[in-house]
Amino acid sequence: MAFPDFFEQAPVIRLRDPLAELLGSATDGVMDYHYVDAVRLAGHSCPTVAGAFLTARAALTALYPDALPERGAIKVHLPEPETAGTSGVVAQVLTLITGAAAQGGFKGIGPRFARNGLLTFAAHGVENNGLIRFQRMDTGAAVLVKFDGHGIPAAESQRERMQAVVQNRETPEQQLEFGRLWQERVRRILLEHADDPALVSIVPLN
Repeated sequence: MAFPDFFEQAPVIRLRDPLAELLGSATDGVMDYHYVDAVRLAGHSCPTVAGAFLTARAALTALYPDALPERGAIKVHLPEPETAGTSGVVAQVLTLITGAAAQGGFKGIGPRFARNGLLTFAAHGVENNGLIRFQRMDTGAAVLVKFDGHGIPAAESQRERMQAVVQNRETPEQQLEFGRLWQERVRRILLEHADDPALVSIVPLN
């Protein structure tokens, strides 16, 4: 299966999952999450998926400055309802990485390892100026994180191709160029701006 080369050059998120350790799924529970994992989950690569990946990375780096982040020990609250915009897509990527799941998630083994209910959404409207809240369950430390990809705009020539795509009339040549330029924008986000505070802003809460 061929993916764009830059997928493997994107930042990697390493964390420890005590449930994975208990069940023998990974040595010491340590696992690396690559951008391609998020692409496989979503079924596509786009600025939203890349932004969610970088959002999780930024939050975990801020919450665990001196240790591996612990998967399944973080609460995540999205500032919009699940059905609003791309909220659901972002939530799926955040669940993949943090383990935080909505009510349908893993319910644990006895009193331990439950992930259900750790992911929540705003009931209506937009909260916290659109920032996603991440909180450690052990220390209570929390941060707000927001991704804004407007600083890396699509190529101007994409406008006409997007219209053709929306109207289901793109030519094979348009399709190829559309995909190439689409992924070029994602590449820039992941490789050139992964730590750019203009794209990924972090607000410590305590």
